[in-house]
Amino acid sequence: MKFVLYLKRTKIKSLCFWIKSKMEKGKILITGGAGYIGSHTIHYLITQGINKEDILIFDNLERGNLDLIPKDIIFIKGDLKNKIEIEDVFNNFPEIVAVIHFAAYAYVGESMEFPKKYFENNIVGGLNLLNSMKEHDVKKIVFSSTCATYGDPLKLPIDENHVQKPTNPYGESKLIFEKMLKWYDKIYGIKSVILRYFNACGASFGIGEKHNPETHIIPLIIRATIKDENINIFGNDYDTPDGTCLRDYVHVFDLAKAHLKALTYLFENDSSNQFNLGTGKGTSILELINLINKVTGKKINITFIGRREGDPAILFANSEKAKNILGWVAEKNINDIIFDAYNWEIKI
Repeated sequence: MKFVLYLKRTKIKSLCFWIKSKMEKGKILITGGAGYIGSHTIHYLITQGINKEDILIFDNLERGNLDLIPKDIIFIKGDLKNKIEIEDVFNNFPEIVAVIHFAAYAYVGESMEFPKKYFENNIVGGLNLLNSMKEHDVKKIVFSSTCATYGDPLKLPIDENHVQKPTNPYGESKLIFEKMLKWYDKIYGIKSVILRYFNACGASFGIGEKHNPETHIIPLIIRATIKDENINIFGNDYDTPDGTCLRDYVHVFDLAKAHLKALTYLFENDSSNQFNLGTGKGTSILELINLINKVTGKKINITFIGRREGDPAILFANSEKAKNILGWVAEKNINDIIFDAYNWEIKI
């Protein structure tokens, strides 16, 4: 089956594509599309000219939210762990030509407590997806991976050649799926772009972080500030300048842009690749708190508790490869992230 790709090489605002097969447009299947990053990516694709009818959302809504996705879009409730449910999607929509795969559990602490849950969902579900793609001759997938596959860094900033040695089951489950993708490329010709996010945060398109439970530090700090509540900080004895964990925070809008660039790369090059997505700058927890205090005009009360098992001290990215090959750079900084996240939080 042959697909013809039409690309307009201009600014990112006009970067969109049309895939034609037998006079029909191809559809993009987005698993986990009702989640935080998935929903932002869908909104971004639409702003760039992708028609709503060419997007399919598959989500079990365990951790997704229907109110985050655009109206009048094709939504299919289903679970990747159920191979029949995902197989039905490909049977009912034979025009699917690419997949963006977000559906996964993504809490480090929870994975340390319930590793079985993470391996079943992130690996078994992913395998069902790949097998359905293979059976229906869908050869392109963008995978939402994570910097957690690297574990404790041996060098900084972390580039794509850094050894991958996760320190928690969440990172391990993502790494296993990355390895599965490589074998499915070699054996079946399924091409993938792996996007290893550093810490996703911020808000855009009138939507933001809406996790239940919420474990991400920026919304937790902002909510505690708004409600004048105390917040617990995991550890202040790390080998960092102020003793708290240091992370590379990347705006969700910048991440959304990367997915369109990754799709474009797949159709232009028909080859697999992997990219780090980060700003290249680290911010500690205490620095975050100080910045949020400035934005909100309030001072938050904190209590230091023991380290959370599985947390490396420092993680920040070298994203030069994404810049040089995809043409992607993180345009929003930590101040933009906090400002956008705060404005979202005070509206909900």
